[in-house]
Amino acid sequence: MAADTHKFESRYLDILIGKYPEEEDIYNERAPINHIDKLSCPVILLQGDEDKIVPPNQAEMMYEALTAKKIPATLVRYDGEQHGFRMSYTVRHALNSEYSFFCKIFGFEAQTEGDLEDISIGERVEIKQK
Repeated sequence: MAADTHKFESRYLDILIGKYPEEEDIYNERAPINHIDKLSCPVILLQGDEDKIVPPNQAEMMYEALTAKKIPATLVRYDGEQHGFRMSYTVRHALNSEYSFFCKIFGFEAQTEGDLEDISIGERVEIKQK
């Protein structure tokens, strides 16, 4: 993330974790992608395709690593969204996606209304804004 994030937040991690690349070992030790072997629970990833703080490639790498380990995972990418969803459709869809995902994980039927489609486990979804 230190190498991929936008300029405004590029030094923020120096305060939280340590200077990069001088303290790269701390970053590697704490990076979720390096601890996939410890994960066993289902994961839903919601990502804006214009996110400069947590670039989309990080969600893609996590999704690929999770599915390679056979952990139930879903990746939903939102067209035109950044870090922290701002469009009302995206907020509604994200909440519905989480609800739908957890209903499937816990084995009960989702009760949804309106124009929000159901999300399946193990899929990669691209949502275009309406």
